Amino acid sequence: MATIDKDKALALMHEVGLVPLFYHTDTQVAIEVLKACYRGGVRAFEFTNRGENAYDTFVELVRYAAEHLPGTAIGIGTIYDGETAQRFIDAGADFVIAPIMNPVVGAVCARAQVPWLPGISTLTEIYQAQQAGAEVVKLFPGEVVGSAFVRAIRGPMPKVKIMVTGGVQPTRESLQEWLGAGAYCVGMGSHLFPKEVLAARDYSWIEQKVAASVALIKELRAQE
Repeated sequence: MATIDKDKALALMHEVGLVPLFYHTDTQVAIEVLKACYRGGVRAFEFTNRGENAYDTFVELVRYAAEHLPGTAIGIGTIYDGETAQRFIDAGADFVIAPIMNPVVGAVCARAQVPWLPGISTLTEIYQAQQAGAEVVKLFPGEVVGSAFVRAIRGPMPKVKIMVTGGVQPTRESLQEWLGAGAYCVGMGSHLFPKEVLAARDYSWIEQKVAASVALIKELRAQE
């Protein structure tokens, strides 16, 4: 079961502002990436459920974080159904993220008192997600929907909390665009973990890129 309280997990996403999204077939690589992100200041990390050994790797990440990375919320991403959600929650997921809005997954997370961040791209989906128990929703794909959408829905839905993924880059311009529009936090994947960097096992590069992004988010928020 989760080791991080539901409210704390959501707070960690917002306080740091950056949630890395990562998957790799090699468990040791995944652990090293998690360690680099932790050193860079991240405290909420999403491992994406994409490969055949995703579950086994996730179990190892949860175990490692519990032993060596205190205060880290380890979440699972790309969850479509309730059965899979329950399996990862039983394995220790501190939060569950999905590219779509399935209220069955929301019900599983609610029973376990685990944050559920369903994917949305319309106001109707946001409303339905909130009715199903989501406190934070995932805007995906961000580069298609656009930051203007986040800013515009502040009128009819002023209290909605949105995690933006898809198209967010670790640059001042990109982060300023999304945070300025009102994003609760942002999720980033390939821009933090380029293939050539992973191939070279250059984890210090990842640590520095994450640290720079976290610092930039803090700076931009201070200017609001």
